[in-house]
Amino acid sequence: MNWRPRDYDRLERAIAERRRIRLVRGGSELTVLPERLATDFGMEVLAARHLGTGDRMEVGLDEIDAFDVLG
Repeated sequence: MNWRPRDYDRLERAIAERRRIRLVRGGSELTVLPERLATDFGMEVLAARHLGTGDRMEVGLDEIDAFDVLG
């Protein structure tokens, strides 16, 4: 995914409003609750909680193929 400023805005708004997102990564679709954006060794990372298991996960933004903010 080629991240544009409006994509960052949508993701940051979803984090602030505690809204779920659906993301596509490597052909798999996940629904997560995003918690924060961070930088880890120069790579932008999304910290989120998996809705099905409750596990925390970190996904590099460069690994995300697409995402949608859910209601």
